[in-house]
Amino acid sequence: MGAVIGDILPLALGVAISPIPIIAAILMLFSARAGATGGGFLVGWILGIIIATGLFTVLAGSLSTGEPSSRASWTKIVLGLLLLLAAARQWRGRDGQHSTPGWMSAIDTITPVKALGLGFLLAAVNPKNLLMAVAAGVAIGSAGLAVGGEVVAIAVFTVIAASTVAVPVIAYLLAADRMQAPLDSLKAWLQGNNTVVMSVLLLVLGVVLIGKGIGGL
Repeated sequence: MGAVIGDILPLALGVAISPIPIIAAILMLFSARAGATGGGFLVGWILGIIIATGLFTVLAGSLSTGEPSSRASWTKIVLGLLLLLAAARQWRGRDGQHSTPGWMSAIDTITPVKALGLGFLLAAVNPKNLLMAVAAGVAIGSAGLAVGGEVVAIAVFTVIAASTVAVPVIAYLLAADRMQAPLDSLKAWLQGNNTVVMSVLLLVLGVVLIGKGIGGL
């Protein structure tokens, strides 16, 4: 169990540090229905992480026959290479002009149900976060843990991965007036440094995955 937790911690941090969902959550907390939309987004975000990671855990477990260690290692290497490609693409576009996505511009009028759906999509369908969920699922599912151990590992991954969205939402619900200024400053910093943060993050995670994959061959 300890080795599996060690494998998934960097991936969980990678999901947690992803700027786009944090920015989306903060924007919702400045909307007219802050509590409902922020809460809906958080629920969708958590569900997306659990479902994506759980699905690939089951798939990795069902395919772990014959030479599971070798197969899992090569999967990690491939995922690591994909993360490096994503990092390179992100870095090349760091100096370009980026328009605000349409869904961000419409956040002020978003409903709680749509906020839940958006949170789910950003967690389970967004390619960068999906790659990290796949890698976590492979690490958990190929480790030969009992079902209870897999559930604990997925729970640990989810808590850490969801923490950076959960903290501002919960803090806002508990102390809305005091959180306005800090959240606005955080949003501005993330918007200005989104590309660099994601490039470095994807680079580090890609190297870590490739290293773990090579080490397991």
